[in-house]
Amino acid sequence: MQLFGKFSTNFDMDYLTEHYIYVNKDENEKITTQDLEQMLKKKRKHVAGTVFLYNPEEAPKGYKLSRFLQEDGFEEYDSYVELAENPRAYLLHGAFKEHYKGKLIEIKYLFNYNRENIEPTPILEEFDADLDKLSSMQLTRYDRELNYQDIPNIRLSGKFVFMGMGHKYDRHHKNIILYAQSLSKHVHKLDKEVVFMYDKNYDEDECREIAYYLSPFATGKMREVRANAFKEVFKTIPPKVVRIV
Repeated sequence: MQLFGKFSTNFDMDYLTEHYIYVNKDENEKITTQDLEQMLKKKRKHVAGTVFLYNPEEAPKGYKLSRFLQEDGFEEYDSYVELAENPRAYLLHGAFKEHYKGKLIEIKYLFNYNRENIEPTPILEEFDADLDKLSSMQLTRYDRELNYQDIPNIRLSGKFVFMGMGHKYDRHHKNIILYAQSLSKHVHKLDKEVVFMYDKNYDEDECREIAYYLSPFATGKMREVRANAFKEVFKTIPPKVVRIV
């Protein structure tokens, strides 16, 4: 497994604007950032699909997760860099390694702000306020192009899309809810195999309508349950929707 990403920054805030997992063909094979760039010139050939998550918690290789990488000496903004391995990546890779050797998996986020534990924090209040301004020229707290998805113009590569950006949206964050639902509706209009995990609270159609998509990541007793369900999604080609009992 190799991880690659592209960080951008504005107003002393870091965003992970691109993120890929490369599933190595074997333990001896490695690719470089130059190889990655060549592969991305032919995305239809090399990118197997896309995974949507809530927000990134990533660090460049050789660094620790930081709120502002420049303070730690990082200068390679807006260029592809290799990322440090982490438990979240191991979980994702575990599901892809059987069927997607030699392929890239693109990771996209509801929010690109690179920071751990943003739920629940005042940050979400600011996101919600920002989303109300995106259709206007009003100044946003977080960079409108770096942090948020341009949903009508989003481009997705590969044959599948896994939606896993979460299911517990604070009812007071009405704009975040609408943003997630808008993304869900748009993705389902594209010519992709859209898959996700859900539970007994809603049926499949309701999940698609309200953007109720269980994250692969959990804590406590649900940690292993979610991880196993995520593997089950990608046990077949094409992947499938999985209900957690």
